[in-house]
Amino acid sequence: QVQLVESGGGLVQPGGSLRLSCAASGSILSIYVMGWYRQAPGKQRELVAAITAGGSTNYADSVKGRFTISRVNAKNTVYLQMNSLKPEDTAVYYCNAYLTTTTRGEYWGQGTQVTVSS
Repeated sequence: QVQLVESGGGLVQPGGSLRLSCAASGSILSIYVMGWYRQAPGKQRELVAAITAGGSTNYADSVKGRFTISRVNAKNTVYLQMNSLKPEDTAVYYCNAYLTTTTRGEYWGQGTQVTVSS
């Protein structure tokens, strides 16, 4: 059984910073891609950032230059450093991983709330 456990969400003022963490556990053989998605009320879930095992990254245009994704492969952990936060970044942030256990598949965390407000 694979679990993705997120931490680090909360309330922050505009212009502030937060760091999200996500640790994958279970009988994992390899993790190909780890990423962060977000879903704001009334909107579809969207990709925020993703990173491959080799370190290649991809970002949504709306967060480029403000957010940084990183991972520690040995710990099956991915991070999202969020700087210069804006009210429009308010959403539930979900960790995502495409990995292999006995089969290959996609897994999701339970989500963590990020609220940017004064």
